Amino acid sequence: MPKRRRRRDSFLPYGMVLPAAVMELLIHIIPMILGIYIAFISLTQLTIRRWTTAPFVGLDNFAQGLDPSGPIGSALFESLFRTAVYTTLAVGLSWVLGIAAAVALNTNFRGRGILRTLFLVPYALPVYVAAIIWAFMFNQRDGMINRLIVEDLGLLDDRPFWLIGENSFWVLVIVSVWRLWPFAFLMLLAALQSIPGDMYEAAAIDGASTWKQFTSITLPMVRPANAIVLLVMGLWSFNEFNIPYLLFGDTSPESARLISPLIYEHSFVKWNFGLGAAMSVLLLLVLLVASAIYIRMVLPKGRAND
Repeated sequence: MPKRRRRRDSFLPYGMVLPAAVMELLIHIIPMILGIYIAFISLTQLTIRRWTTAPFVGLDNFAQGLDPSGPIGSALFESLFRTAVYTTLAVGLSWVLGIAAAVALNTNFRGRGILRTLFLVPYALPVYVAAIIWAFMFNQRDGMINRLIVEDLGLLDDRPFWLIGENSFWVLVIVSVWRLWPFAFLMLLAALQSIPGDMYEAAAIDGASTWKQFTSITLPMVRPANAIVLLVMGLWSFNEFNIPYLLFGDTSPESARLISPLIYEHSFVKWNFGLGAAMSVLLLLVLLVASAIYIRMVLPKGRAND
């Protein structure tokens, strides 16, 4: 083989990866490094014009965020707790709906293809369109939800406010679950289809009930898929910004203020980019630690059943 051809063939794998590596560098790596740098400077609307010469403040931005006795620190810890509760509810309900739909549609019956398509509509619909539709539905004055529960069903006497006050948190959970559960359904259905039907037939012959088959065959066989699904949905929910922003605007109600909208509020509403960047770095550390613990606890079990 000529030397020039060997050199070209040896460069080909790197050339194929190069565009993706450059895009990853431009979109993720460089902005992340700049964000970490901004967390150590005082970058506000007064210094943003010459941000490279903004005053260096060291760990002051982190100290404000980690001080539970201060207004910023207390709001940060409250939003972290609220985000953890929101993530638990959104991921848990999405997984329950996803596994139930996957088990139901893993059998042959007429109309199964239509149901599969309908179940994937929330996942395929752009998040902007979905959130705006839900915002109209939860409108206090003329939304469909209030019309249904007040005028049609007569469950309440007055039209409640959904997008402000305490109810806003539950609106956020409902919209997030509606948006997220088709992902769990799609991944778990793919895992269920890899289980041989002979295992269920043998269990049925042995007299195992449907619940026994589900706990002894279905759940152990889809455990690796469960690990991936829960990790992806958990990271997505904990870092969610689009749905709260589209539902509530620049500033979320206090009962629905998650960590990502809080970071946006400090950065782009109050113009304190240094503090917002410090909060982002803290959020990144929390996600890295939680992901490492989850992978350490769950993935070895998944490999054992793979």
